[in-house]
Amino acid sequence: MTPTRRSVLLSVGAVGAGTALSGVLTGPAAAADGTWDSPRSANGWPMDPDAVGSFRVEGSPATVRLHRAAAPVLLHVVRRWHYEVIPLRGSRHVLGHRTDRAVGAAYESNYLSGSAIALLGAGDGLWPHQEAIVRDILADCGGVVRWGTDLSPADACHFQIDVGPDARALRRLTEILHARSVHHNGPRPGAVEDPATPERRAGARRLAKAQAENRR
Repeated sequence: MTPTRRSVLLSVGAVGAGTALSGVLTGPAAAADGTWDSPRSANGWPMDPDAVGSFRVEGSPATVRLHRAAAPVLLHVVRRWHYEVIPLRGSRHVLGHRTDRAVGAAYESNYLSGSAIALLGAGDGLWPHQEAIVRDILADCGGVVRWGTDLSPADACHFQIDVGPDARALRRLTEILHARSVHHNGPRPGAVEDPATPERRAGARRLAKAQAENRR
C-alpha cells in the first residue's frame, strides 16, 4: 500500500522528533562584543555564501535567501505560514540569510548559515488558533524545525533548522517534501489537512512538550 502524506509525516513526527532532538548541535558562544566568530552557526551549519540561494515563497510575492539544503523544509514552513497563519505581503515580512555577525543570542547565528528564518508578522503575538497551527507545522516537520518561542530568550518570529546538515531526520523530511511535490500527493496550495483533528493535535502537543523540555 502506498503511504499517504499523513501517514508518512506522522511517522516522521513520531520517529524523527526523537532523532532531531537528540541530534541538535550547539555551537560556541559569541565573542564578548556579541560578534559570532565561528565558521559554523549554533545549529552546526557551515557559513558558505556559495551554498545560499534566493527562493520564491509559493503563493506570495515574497522571496527569501536560504541555504539550499535547508530551503525545502524552511520553505514548507513559510508556505504554510503564508496560507494558514499570516499572509506575506512582500519579502520584508520573511527574512533569511544575513551577513551581519552581530548576535544577541547564539541561535541568531543560524541566519548566518541560511538555516533560519524570521516571520515578522508574529512580532505582536499570535492568537491561540494561530499558535495551534504553528504547532501543527512543527509537528509536520517531525522535530527538524524549532520555533523561537521555545528558545531562550523567546522570539516568536524565529524558526530554525534544529539539526545539523547531515542529520538523517532532515534528509528524510526533505525527501518526503520533494516526493509530495513531484507526485502531487498533497493538498493543492492553500488547502491543508485539518490541524484540529485529535490525531494531529496530539502529535503537536507531544512535540511541543519534548522541545520545551529541551529548551536552551
